[in-house]
Amino acid sequence: MSKDYAAQRASLLKDLDGLRYDVDPMRRIGTLWLDRPPLNVVSYRGRSQINAIIEAFGQDPDVRVVVIRGKNGVYTSGGDVKAFPDIELDGMSDLAWNIASPQRCSKPVICVMEKYAMGVGLELAMACDIRIASERAQFGSFELRRGMHPADGGIVRLVNTCGVGIALEMELTGEPINAQRALAANMVSKVVPHEELMPAVEDMVAKILRNDRRAVESAKETIFEVIGRTLDEQLKVECLFGYALCGANPELVRRSEEFLAKQDKGRTGVNATPL
Repeated sequence: MSKDYAAQRASLLKDLDGLRYDVDPMRRIGTLWLDRPPLNVVSYRGRSQINAIIEAFGQDPDVRVVVIRGKNGVYTSGGDVKAFPDIELDGMSDLAWNIASPQRCSKPVICVMEKYAMGVGLELAMACDIRIASERAQFGSFELRRGMHPADGGIVRLVNTCGVGIALEMELTGEPINAQRALAANMVSKVVPHEELMPAVEDMVAKILRNDRRAVESAKETIFEVIGRTLDEQLKVECLFGYALCGANPELVRRSEEFLAKQDKGRTGVNATPL
């Protein structure tokens, strides 16, 4: 990392605008909190800070999994509508983060979706690797009602993840959908009763941490690297990443021996063991 970039990131992590973050080294989790009560609206300044926080998590050896959630039982109602009229085209290069930081982070990123997942909040969630929602959550993209449409990756990720049909319906109508519809559309990975939301997140984290760190990070990179390539190119990328990056993994032999001895954590079936 260049000194200039390091200084820029350090400045972004100061005086956070409606955001909080913490690292639990024992549990190996970095948590980014959206924290602007009552609905955790995300400011334009906060967007750059979200990038900086997630990038910092990506470089932190104490973090293996990143969790994004909102304070006070709300994920987020979206971006700061008051700032829309002040957006200047010349400044868009600074704002065109396209909410790619979760995707670029080498660590798995889980989004916890409670009550509202609207606008820029939905864009941020769609950039995450795994999305877990409360059955009470609502999902929407209301920007067209205000005179614009998503510009930070929301449309692209809706199309790529959920398909053209759901993207057209949500964008052109500006109407929200409920959690079960979001699950059917592949917008979220799992929907659980509200009181089981955080236990479900903890279970997902534990299942990720059961796996080898190097293999997890290589698998995530491989998945995003093959997007948009031809089949032959995809197979070559997978082979390269799988054998070159993981084939020489010193953990491979040890973990294989544990598996054969039925001593590996988190086994299923007859010889099941706890995570």
